[in-house]
Amino acid sequence: MKIVVTGNESAAWGARVAGAEVISAYPITPQTTIVEKIADFVAKGELDAEFVKVESEHSAMAACISAANTGVRTFTATSSQGLLLMHELLHWASSARLPVVMVNVNRATGPPWSIWTDHTDSLAQRDTGWMQIYCESNQEVLDSILQAYKVSEQHDVLLPTLLTEDAFYLSHTSEIVDVPEPDVVKEYLPKLEMPFKLDVDDPHGFGSLSMPHQWFPELKYNIAAAMDTCLDKIEEADREFKKLTGRSTGGLIEEYRCDGADVVFLCSGTMASTAKDVVDALRDRGQKVGLARLRVFRPFPVEKVRDLAGRVKMLGVLDRSFCFGYQGALGTEVQGALFNSSARPVLKNYIVGWGGRDVTLKVLEGMFENAFNVLDNGLDREVEWVNLKGEGKVPAWGVK
Repeated sequence: MKIVVTGNESAAWGARVAGAEVISAYPITPQTTIVEKIADFVAKGELDAEFVKVESEHSAMAACISAANTGVRTFTATSSQGLLLMHELLHWASSARLPVVMVNVNRATGPPWSIWTDHTDSLAQRDTGWMQIYCESNQEVLDSILQAYKVSEQHDVLLPTLLTEDAFYLSHTSEIVDVPEPDVVKEYLPKLEMPFKLDVDDPHGFGSLSMPHQWFPELKYNIAAAMDTCLDKIEEADREFKKLTGRSTGGLIEEYRCDGADVVFLCSGTMASTAKDVVDALRDRGQKVGLARLRVFRPFPVEKVRDLAGRVKMLGVLDRSFCFGYQGALGTEVQGALFNSSARPVLKNYIVGWGGRDVTLKVLEGMFENAFNVLDNGLDREVEWVNLKGEGKVPAWGVK
């Protein structure tokens, strides 16, 4: 069934066709229409689920944790400050090994107050033990929800997944989305069966105290080990999904015209769509450029990054956030992955698009020009803040 929907409506359809049984969420712009649409599905009897209304995002995640502990499929959605409010319980969900799936509409964190996109909110959760998937299109939002449940609910995984969609670029923009038929979803996504759950007839302890000499480090190590197994599982889930639907989400990293490229940019989210157009234009002019879209940030695809880095001369990493350390989160991860590798291209981190500032064709062309100057002329490799207004070290590409 093909429908014209926004990214938020696509997320709601994803929860519906996945058969989410408990949904708990709190409204926040620009996520609100996700849970409004789900509430409408439930009210009309189109989704057989419990919709739990709560007073905050913290409580929404608490409700999902409690429901998941009983062995039912859970879903929630949030954005920005709401995700930050959940932070404590994100650790609880992953350490309790609960396969909650959540959509976060990437929105800048204040102050100053902003409702437009950057990746600060989700990347600030990178150490919580959640898998993280960054979507480029409305179709990918829906398909990724199904794939997230597919991977998260496997008994040797049992980890929660956070999917993201860029505010307004996806959340409030309509595209044609193909909703898979129920028999296809049923074949792809089996019913959730938790190995341990709250059951009065089969009691267990959940979240009990662990002394330092007991099992605490081992339990955390098990999360890391489970996360590592997901690298192959994510790609296998995508291959299986493609066999059933003819569509691929791109796996861990989607490469676009990287073969034979000297300079490749690596980025996440919707800026990849604009960057592909720039790559096409520069290729037509004879410039050897390419794009790699990092779709999965957690688990981090180290070997995929090393393979890409071993085939290019210059790798530019585009971050829509900053860590207030040396560079952005993607830049830090890529640099860490390559430090002990023989694949060591020229590497530079660009900070661009914060607070929803457009990453335009002109901005991206200027960044590619800068990257070639870094490669060919030894220009500064240090972190570059792009498209800022005013004078100083940072060029104001595209700004009047």
